[in-house]
Amino acid sequence: MSRRRAAAVLSLVLLIGSIVAIAVRGLNFGIEFTGGVELEAGYSQTVDVEAVRQQLTDAGFDDAQVIYFGTQRDIMIRIPPNDTVDGTELRELLLDVLRQTAPDVEARSFSVVFPQIGAEVAEAGSLAMIFVLVMIFIYIMFRFQWRFSAGAVAARVHDVIITVGFFAVFQFQVDASVIAAVLAVVGYSLNDTVVVFDRIRENFLTVRGEDSETIIDRSINQMLARTIITGVTTLLVLTALLVLGGEAVRSFSIALICGIIVGTYSSIYVASAVALRLGVSAKDLLPPEPDPDEIDELP
Repeated sequence: MSRRRAAAVLSLVLLIGSIVAIAVRGLNFGIEFTGGVELEAGYSQTVDVEAVRQQLTDAGFDDAQVIYFGTQRDIMIRIPPNDTVDGTELRELLLDVLRQTAPDVEARSFSVVFPQIGAEVAEAGSLAMIFVLVMIFIYIMFRFQWRFSAGAVAARVHDVIITVGFFAVFQFQVDASVIAAVLAVVGYSLNDTVVVFDRIRENFLTVRGEDSETIIDRSINQMLARTIITGVTTLLVLTALLVLGGEAVRSFSIALICGIIVGTYSSIYVASAVALRLGVSAKDLLPPEPDPDEIDELP
């Protein structure tokens, strides 16, 4: 906690940078939000995505995105909305272009997403995030105290903004899986925060003669090994998913890795520091003293 002011400056810089990046660069939304078509195609041998991308560009599909999907024999093609051609016709046009160099190419799946559906997904994701934060505040307030609630919500907002800002800076694609990853990060880091808060409450009620900063510091240090082991173990799994999972889970993995790193940091330097700044103490966790008048009236 003696480093909480330096951590506050770091968090402020990251938050401002994230907000500026979101406002200036914007987010690279996938077709789940912008609308468009998505074709998954399978080849009998390894395919070069750069060659396929150039092939589509020459055919007039300048904005086509081509990525590997699973193996190097499977690709996914994403194209922005096209109001002049319906879905079935567009599917056949794409397959005709691909079959010019690979006659045996197969269409594994094809989907069309309309822009209004993307707007509904974005709205649902935003409402889900607001609902989660409100429920977190209520839950922590009843389980601990409102100062802890404020710290937990501040940490979760901190995690979400910085994670989304990371995607804005590096222009990683934001799809529905990223929204799911951000919500998962909120749950993961909240669990970490609750564990720390539990130890703080326990020490507040059992340790005497020490101020709030010392007790919070002791509580965090007692849980630090558990926090680090949990975080590192999770990051190992996510790194393997990022390296071996392919493009289909790339954005999902990146969002979780970034969120867990930021969430572990915020559990230590944001949630507890905000509660300390608001003046939390052992008195806030003690049961209320009985009213003397009510005691006199007892038989």
